[in-house]
Amino acid sequence: MSAPRSYCRNALWIAAMVHRISGLGLAAFLPFHFLALGLSLQGASELDGFLHWTDTPVVKIAEGGLVFLLAVHFLGGLRVLFVENFDWRVNQLRLASAAGATAAVIAFAFLVRVL
Repeated sequence: MSAPRSYCRNALWIAAMVHRISGLGLAAFLPFHFLALGLSLQGASELDGFLHWTDTPVVKIAEGGLVFLLAVHFLGGLRVLFVENFDWRVNQLRLASAAGATAAVIAFAFLVRVL
């Protein structure tokens, strides 16, 4: 077994991986979103049944995770835009840490509101 690569321990590499993984998580959510849209076209009773299921605590917690993924992906994307278009290379670690902390606060605030 080979030794871990040194760049894998870099916080900015981890931020880049979180950005990619959050994008995959958001893409995994899309079929459920399309399902809800399709049910709304089939009629009110089908949509009401689906919306009743979404009131369960497990779904509410999953929605909190979705809000976290959306926030971390959005803020990570802004970090990439700043790094690519401005001379912010020195403050990348602070910006990545701030993006993660802000995403966590947003997700926590969402969960407090819905639970």
